[in-house]
Amino acid sequence: MAFIKLFDFSQKVNYKVEILAGLTVAMTMIPESLSFAILAGFPPLVGLYAAFIMGLVTAIFGGRPGLVSGGAGATVIVLIALMKSHGLEYVFAAVALAGVIQILVGVFKWGKFIRLVPQPVMFGFVNGLAIVIFMSQLEQFKTIVNGESMWLSGNPLYTMLGLVALTVGIVLLFPKITKAIPASLVAILIVFGVVLGFGIETKTVADIASVSGGLPPFHIPQIELTWETFQLIFPYALIMASVGLTEGLLTLNLVDEITKTKGNSNRECIAQGSANILNGFFFGMGGCPMIAQTLVNLSAGSRARLSGIVAALTILLIILIGAPVIERLPMAALVGVMIMVAIGTFEWISFSIINKMPKHDIFVGILVALITILLHNLALAVLIGVIISALVFAWESAKRIRAKKYVDDKGVKHYELYGPLFFASTTAFMEKFDVANDPNEIIIDFAESKISDMSAIDAVHKITARYAKENKTVHLRHLSADCRQLLKNAEGIIEINILEDPTYKVAVNP
Repeated sequence: MAFIKLFDFSQKVNYKVEILAGLTVAMTMIPESLSFAILAGFPPLVGLYAAFIMGLVTAIFGGRPGLVSGGAGATVIVLIALMKSHGLEYVFAAVALAGVIQILVGVFKWGKFIRLVPQPVMFGFVNGLAIVIFMSQLEQFKTIVNGESMWLSGNPLYTMLGLVALTVGIVLLFPKITKAIPASLVAILIVFGVVLGFGIETKTVADIASVSGGLPPFHIPQIELTWETFQLIFPYALIMASVGLTEGLLTLNLVDEITKTKGNSNRECIAQGSANILNGFFFGMGGCPMIAQTLVNLSAGSRARLSGIVAALTILLIILIGAPVIERLPMAALVGVMIMVAIGTFEWISFSIINKMPKHDIFVGILVALITILLHNLALAVLIGVIISALVFAWESAKRIRAKKYVDDKGVKHYELYGPLFFASTTAFMEKFDVANDPNEIIIDFAESKISDMSAIDAVHKITARYAKENKTVHLRHLSADCRQLLKNAEGIIEINILEDPTYKVAVNP
């Protein structure tokens, strides 16, 4: 039963849709994996091996159906400096170590922290990513002349533009005829047929690199097993693991929203880590979930794990026997498909609701998008967005601390607090009290407030100390059980004693 559950055989699967979706994903993944490998200075096959290994392992064991992983640029960019300074063997070691870190994140169930990403950050992340996907396609409108990259011009440019336009047109119009076959796959096949049939000269996959090779070879990274080596590769591994998990869990959340289902973030972390460990020992450059290919997969109708398995096996078959055909595939067809993915990825609804959002949310969304576009660092963009959102939340929460003040018929001064007491609100809290002019007995009532952290405890300690210097007594009332525990735990640091009665007296040595 456990085996059946793992592979989702109980799920109703449309085999035709899944197989066609997998073929489409493989077609779009090959040039991207090759491009990233070449960009980093790796052998081209290292990118394809990563696409196969990441795709197969995560499709079977990953956190949800429909998610597609491969040799992604987000993680490869992290390794470029290591490749230039120490070579490929150290890259493989760093990839394997990144996998170990990702497994630990999954085992300790830290993947749930992706819930802390606010919606404006998601808007900025997705919109920035859509623009990055679109802009990355512009590189295919360049050619190498005398070792320099130059824009296409004349007939080659017009041919490329025409074929891209034909691809986009097919992707847009074919679903009106039938949705039984993915429009993107139909577009690729038709444009491929047009180019072959009319003998059109245009840029092909072969112009990027050769995709012919054998099975991924087992290979132990040839590095020195010393503490110095660990210190060298650990920062790269940690950053790669963080980038991969951030992009992966955000992609998982995005797929959850699209499919109205729930994935398992911790299981996805373990699957990613396992795949990266295999990459390190089987000549792969590592990777993570790829949003563009995932969206291609979903738009083709896939909702099960089979499409990811088909895509991975297709890439392997192409490496082994299909390279001569795939290398003749026109890049214009793949560019057209990816442009439509970029258009579909963009959250166009963000324009219609932007005037209804708080100004700080608008700022966060735009900032995250700009960082994503300019730095191509999705993890950094999301991290900065989360930090700014958290600071804004803390600032807004700090302004909610209020106090109702009155003196009862016994001459006791009451301070009824409202709002959370934490690091950002302690200054406002201290300003509420009139120590010099208050009577000899004061009650601070926390019925509508809460002591949240060490800064809050310290603020309570300081205000009671100020009253103690004036020989005045302070009582704390209506502290919740967790607040009383916080104060109790702090007894060794500050002089607060909570008595087990309805009124909690603060005893301070003058």
